[in-house]
Amino acid sequence: MTFGLTEDEYDLANMVREFAENVVAPRSYEADTKHELPMDVVAQMGELGLFGLPFPEEYGGQGGNYFALCLAIEALARVDQSIAITLEAAIGLGAMPIFRYGTDAQKDKWLPDLVAGKTLAGFGLTEAEAGSDAGATRTTAVLEGDVWVVNGSKQFITNSGTSISKFISVAAVTGERKRDDGSVSKELSTIIVPHGTPGFTVEPAYDKVGWRASDTHPLTFDDVRVPAQNLLGERGRGFANFLRTLDEGRIAVAAMSTGAAEGCLEESIRYAKSRNVFGVPIANHQFIAFTIAEMQSRVYTSRLAWQDAARKCDAGLPFKTEAAMAKLVASDAAMRNARDATQIFGGYGFMNESLVARHYRDSKILEIGEGTNEVQLMIIARSLGLDG
Repeated sequence: MTFGLTEDEYDLANMVREFAENVVAPRSYEADTKHELPMDVVAQMGELGLFGLPFPEEYGGQGGNYFALCLAIEALARVDQSIAITLEAAIGLGAMPIFRYGTDAQKDKWLPDLVAGKTLAGFGLTEAEAGSDAGATRTTAVLEGDVWVVNGSKQFITNSGTSISKFISVAAVTGERKRDDGSVSKELSTIIVPHGTPGFTVEPAYDKVGWRASDTHPLTFDDVRVPAQNLLGERGRGFANFLRTLDEGRIAVAAMSTGAAEGCLEESIRYAKSRNVFGVPIANHQFIAFTIAEMQSRVYTSRLAWQDAARKCDAGLPFKTEAAMAKLVASDAAMRNARDATQIFGGYGFMNESLVARHYRDSKILEIGEGTNEVQLMIIARSLGLDG
């Protein structure tokens, strides 16, 4: 954890690691079993200032950066990916779009409570036929006088149905635009839809394979009417703005994946040293030792990848390709480490009480969310001039 960290970053990582072990971990199995996000834990995260890590002090933030946020996400993901994704989505998908693209009035209205962790928000992009292909979005927002009328549906929306969820930033088709070649494309914009608005329905939560304690719902919009000033950012820039959000999110997912991979590694080392077979610890068997050595190599490589991408992001340097590579490498490491850890644990690794079992279920989504790994390969290939 110490490579390339400043003293403040080292202290932050240790503080969140201690919080994860003492507060988050003891609640993880129960929360996973009940499919419930422990809101008291979320409140404590707010008190620690975790939701304000990358935001300036004028909005109640910690004045940090994206690297600091990713350190916290990695530390949380070691013991509970549901809690880690709650923090990542709350900032990257909920608060950050308001901070980057919101008007002064929108920032003043929404940011202080988001930054304090008193409220949560989600971003509505994915639909039944629009995920990686955001251009296939069917949700519409029609401007009628000084009101947007939103119709459509979204799915897999994180932090959308908690007791403190306050709004969804909805990607919607707001018209058409002509390209230079004469063809027509959809104009995508982002509209803020507060919870409680008539016609906005948060559907029952999903029954998920993993991340079972995180809050995830489908959403329905039926003639939802919100003021024209709820447009977030410039009209027609919704897709372009969200691409930036996705690039940053991939670094965060890489950090989360690294934490998951490290959690599996640490559990495997502990178990291999304590589990005796034929009179000796299984760690004495070369195959087990070599498997754990490979797990360590994956953690090390993943951490270097996300930290490099995060440093470039914070420095204002191009980081799109680095973010894609970090997400690709780290999510693969998380899934492979989870598989290896489960094998090392044997039957115990098949029990949900085991952390490695939860990582085994949780880690698959890391290869899918924030752009599938196939999309990451496409981005990397294009950066090499291989458009295929």
